[in-house]
Amino acid sequence: MARILLVDDEPSIRLFYSAVLADEGHEVVEAPSGPDALRLLDVETPDLVILDIRLGTCNGLELLQQIASHPAHVPVIILTAYASFQDDYTTWLAESYVLKSSDPTEFLAEVHRILDRRQRRSPDVPSQPGRTLSPFA
Repeated sequence: MARILLVDDEPSIRLFYSAVLADEGHEVVEAPSGPDALRLLDVETPDLVILDIRLGTCNGLELLQQIASHPAHVPVIILTAYASFQDDYTTWLAESYVLKSSDPTEFLAEVHRILDRRQRRSPDVPSQPGRTLSPFA
């Protein structure tokens, strides 16, 4: 269905959300850091970026600004454990702001909403469904 870049420094979080997205038929590319995400963004050209705000030494909001100004114009969902960042105007660059949860229902609804809207704007050739790639595992 779609190629999704998942950016989170926690391996267990990447594992969980990669599995959730792969079960929906999406191809997931994982990045554990901001620099890795930017390299993959240039190479992979995803349909969607899922971005954590706290990425170890990297600031996810600064990374969001870099992704927003990237020529690929890829939509971003912020996926974080911190509701307090919603008040930061930088988060407005993202299409959506979702709190991490063991129940992925809201997260998947946002993924589908954004991908459906993107698909209506410019239909793409679907990628191979259900693949999870992790060049940094």
